[in-house]
Amino acid sequence: QVQLVESGGGLVQAGGSLRLSCAASGSIFSINAMGWYRQAPGKQRELVAAITSGGSTNYADSVKGRFTISRDNAKNTVYLQMNSLKPEDTAVYYCNADMQETGSWYVNDYWGQGTQVTVSS
Repeated sequence: QVQLVESGGGLVQAGGSLRLSCAASGSIFSINAMGWYRQAPGKQRELVAAITSGGSTNYADSVKGRFTISRDNAKNTVYLQMNSLKPEDTAVYYCNADMQETGSWYVNDYWGQGTQVTVSS
């Protein structure tokens, strides 16, 4: 069974930093794009950052210059380095990946369980 497991969330003061990690495990044949989304209370889930298998990246305007997404293809892991955090970054952060399981013809969309990030003012 293929799954994504996140870690690294927590409570930090404004201006601080956190690093999120998300590791994919199971019978994985390939991983295409990976990304991070977030959902604040009462708001829709939004894309924070994404990275292709080749390393091309895309960021939400609200995090450009502060957040950096990266991945280690050998470890099937994606990271989100968050610097200069603001109270408005408070949300549950979800890892997402498009993966093909071994023995399957299809690429499916997978989500992690979410990790809470709270930024205090």
